[in-house]
Amino acid sequence: MSEAEKNDPLFLTTKEVADLLRVKERKVYDLAAANEIPHRRITGKLLFPAQALRNWIDGEDGVATQNRPNVLAGSHDPLLDWAIRASGCGLATLCNGSRDGLDQFNAGSALAAGLHLPGEDGWNVAAVADSGSTNCVLIGWAVRKRGLLLPNSAANDIRSISDLKGRRVVQRQAGAGAALLFEALLKDAGLSESDMILCKDRAHTESDAAAAVASGEAEASLGIEAMARRFKLSFLPLADEKFDLLIDRKSYFTEPVQQLLSFARTPEFFQKAAALGGYDLADFGSVRWLSA
Repeated sequence: MSEAEKNDPLFLTTKEVADLLRVKERKVYDLAAANEIPHRRITGKLLFPAQALRNWIDGEDGVATQNRPNVLAGSHDPLLDWAIRASGCGLATLCNGSRDGLDQFNAGSALAAGLHLPGEDGWNVAAVADSGSTNCVLIGWAVRKRGLLLPNSAANDIRSISDLKGRRVVQRQAGAGAALLFEALLKDAGLSESDMILCKDRAHTESDAAAAVASGEAEASLGIEAMARRFKLSFLPLADEKFDLLIDRKSYFTEPVQQLLSFARTPEFFQKAAALGGYDLADFGSVRWLSA
């Protein structure tokens, strides 16, 4: 046993656990009350056995989970894509939409997934909880302005979803968060896909959606404000969506993930978000949901 190991504390305090998990102390108390985290009450004080906590982080019942590949799946986000490259964290991306990302994560094919799945009570939490995801945490990345990307010539004519009737529209791939939101918006407006002229090819990224409108292939697409600015398109805001990162609990503490999250706290990252536009980072790093 090394000298460092001899000096390691046998028990951690609530504050130390909160710092380790990057959550508020209130969340640690809630986990302990629900018996979801190893803990002891010694002379009336809540303490956490260090080794048992490490085992809990590695996997349920102290059994380490299988090491996941350094892949971030899910939805495409321009700020996240840039941060992965700029941070040098070494993560590979597999951007095939939020639903596919959740499936890849639950299959163990990715250590994290970028999600913006709409639900009746908000974004992502219900979808992740209902999918049966375990040993993971949902971390806030950004709130993004989502709306219609339009050519400047059509900005005065298209002022709502209802105005898309008879227009050429490029769709997102099935299972994408944008596709699910667009389906709900059409339903609320009393429209269906048959009311529009749909482009043959679907857009698989935010960039693809904006490029289709900028090139004249489509008259509209559901996209984010950052891409409207980049491609010099008009933008009709419709929703503030939460884009979150679902991260494997063990992988959260690995170098690639920590390097990315550390970089995302730098002034350079916040300056990039401001330059892109349409991002609110007030809740970045917040724990939106934590599995048992």
